[in-house]
Amino acid sequence: MNRPTAACIAAAIEELAPLHYQESYDNAGFCVGNPHAEVTAALLCVDVTEAVLREAIDTGANLIISHHPVIFKGLKHLTGQTRAERIVEQAIRHNLVLYAAHTNIDSVRGGVSEAMCERLKLRHARILSPRDAGADTGFGMTGDLPQPLPPADFLQTVKNTFGTPTLRYSHPPAGLVARVAVCGGSGAFLLPAAAADGVQAFVSADFKYHDFFDADNHLMIVDVGHYESEQEVMHIFYRCLTKKMPTFAVRLTKNTTNAINYY
Repeated sequence: MNRPTAACIAAAIEELAPLHYQESYDNAGFCVGNPHAEVTAALLCVDVTEAVLREAIDTGANLIISHHPVIFKGLKHLTGQTRAERIVEQAIRHNLVLYAAHTNIDSVRGGVSEAMCERLKLRHARILSPRDAGADTGFGMTGDLPQPLPPADFLQTVKNTFGTPTLRYSHPPAGLVARVAVCGGSGAFLLPAAAADGVQAFVSADFKYHDFFDADNHLMIVDVGHYESEQEVMHIFYRCLTKKMPTFAVRLTKNTTNAINYY
């Protein structure tokens, strides 16, 4: 039986999130391994960790598809001194292929931000910051809650929806939260666009201390956590691949790769 190649599997993802949509600083696509290698099974994750690598080896998956590229800023040597170096070294040793869909899947319909909208059941969702006027690609999304909520109820909904034990948030707005902006991952750069859109809350991650002042009581920043905002990406990969290749072996990692612990 002929198995699909890694390039064939990547093509299915790139139909949804073409690589040319990635940002200039990004490193989406194949990070390690031969794109023409036949694939026995694929393991899906947010981050490639050493535990995920071991899981792939133990389960016979020779392709790992992640959201975050394991090689991001570049490598100058392979001495095993860093996590990325060790993962690359082990991936090569075990003939694994590592592929990432990052900012390209952040900025398309059906991608990470739209998944956040769906989880919050936002209606009339649209791109917050389009690439071009009228474009249906770009970063962040906005939408309306099914029912306006008091800020405290909205915060509890966010906690329950994304499974985070704690939230960081700025001063709640007066009145109810009806319109919400979201962005998977580090979304502070979209704060001006969210304010201009007239939302009462902006759910994203990685806000710095002074960003909370910049909300200036116009909207409530809700920092849900980087991993928490992007965890649905594994299911996006899964749905994409099983729709195109229903008999191909695709698995979600059993490892939680969130690097942040809460006390």
